Amino acid sequence: MPMTMTEKILARASGREEVGPGDLVLAKVDFAMGHDLTIPHAGRIMREQMGATRVWDQERVAVVQDHFQPAKDVASAGLGRLTREFAREMGVKWYFEVGQGGICHTVLPERGLVLPGELVVGADSHSCTYGALNNFAAGVGSTDLACVLSLGELWFRVPETLRFVYHNRLSEWVEAKDLILHVIGQITVDGARSKAMEHSGEAISQIDMEGRLTMTNMAIEAGAKNGIIGYDEVTEAYLRGRAKRSYSPVAADPDAIYERTFEFDAEAVPITLAKPMSPDHAASIDEVAGTKLDQVFIGSCTNSRIGDLRRAAAVLRGRKVAPWTRLIVTPSSHQVAQAAEREGLIGVFLEAGAAWTASTCGACLGGHQGVLGPGEVCLSTSNRNFPGRMGDPKALVYLSNPVVAAASAVTGEITHPKEVVGKELVLA
Repeated sequence: MPMTMTEKILARASGREEVGPGDLVLAKVDFAMGHDLTIPHAGRIMREQMGATRVWDQERVAVVQDHFQPAKDVASAGLGRLTREFAREMGVKWYFEVGQGGICHTVLPERGLVLPGELVVGADSHSCTYGALNNFAAGVGSTDLACVLSLGELWFRVPETLRFVYHNRLSEWVEAKDLILHVIGQITVDGARSKAMEHSGEAISQIDMEGRLTMTNMAIEAGAKNGIIGYDEVTEAYLRGRAKRSYSPVAADPDAIYERTFEFDAEAVPITLAKPMSPDHAASIDEVAGTKLDQVFIGSCTNSRIGDLRRAAAVLRGRKVAPWTRLIVTPSSHQVAQAAEREGLIGVFLEAGAAWTASTCGACLGGHQGVLGPGEVCLSTSNRNFPGRMGDPKALVYLSNPVVAAASAVTGEITHPKEVVGKELVLA
């Protein structure tokens, strides 16, 4: 029976020769992740209901302090303490403290902990990010995480796979973020519900790993179970010197069966933003240009890796943030922050008048360091703009790529970057 990449991974993990959409399988997990909002509850279930004193494999678990950390209040400090105690008592090898890790969905790939062909779960909806590295990665709740941490296995329903083929290459100024926003705008936030999103085509082959991680990160914004991309030279180059274990990539069979195939001309995709109040409210930049902004946020697990910061800094170099507009820049990991410091990018942001924060989820989920008030308008490089996501339910949030965000911070309104930097973007 021919299989997709997702089906092959679930077949291997469940010890079967083949699986198909709708099959229920008990699958062995290769790697699991939890953070300060999900580990305390999972840990309580493990201890009190399952009697576990150790995780199933101390080298296959990551615990990351990233959502409300550094602690924003007393309650958050308590969650951080419980998370810290769990990792220590359970003997977790991959524990990332404040100032050492960052946002979990950047930390795990950059540390080589999630690898091709594997089954990965994380107690966070954006755990689908890791599928850019040719694995099956899905978010689970704290109760399911407790089962995985105790037993190393979990039940899965094999999802139907939707195939997305991208022809040609992205145009100037258009990034992976624009492409995935365009796709979600076409299929809606419910268009891939509980299914696998498999991305392929010439355009994907030209997108670097950071861009691919952005694509799979937002699979959940289309309702998908997981996003996945094939293994190629880009994947191999990214993992060289990073991978903590040996791995076995998977490829879809030539005659694999897909529920539906979507084809896009990447060259025709414009700079795309999402208007309030949903990621599928896609609009070209021409449709929303001129929208006045109170805040610009460059951060989150979607678009605050080092490449994102380099491009944003190239726009801001020698320029100032507009009066009455605030720019908040949050690197997605400690390693990204270190690279930004070495390359002089932090100085560029500070000189422009931006606020530079610790590596945290922070403003993305309306947690801290950038919460929005009633009626405020924000342009964000994050993944969600549902009512109340970044603060007050009456705040308005637009989503964009980091270059558009940086250019808009300079003008104080949504702006095409060429209007700020000229014909092309030049990285120093």
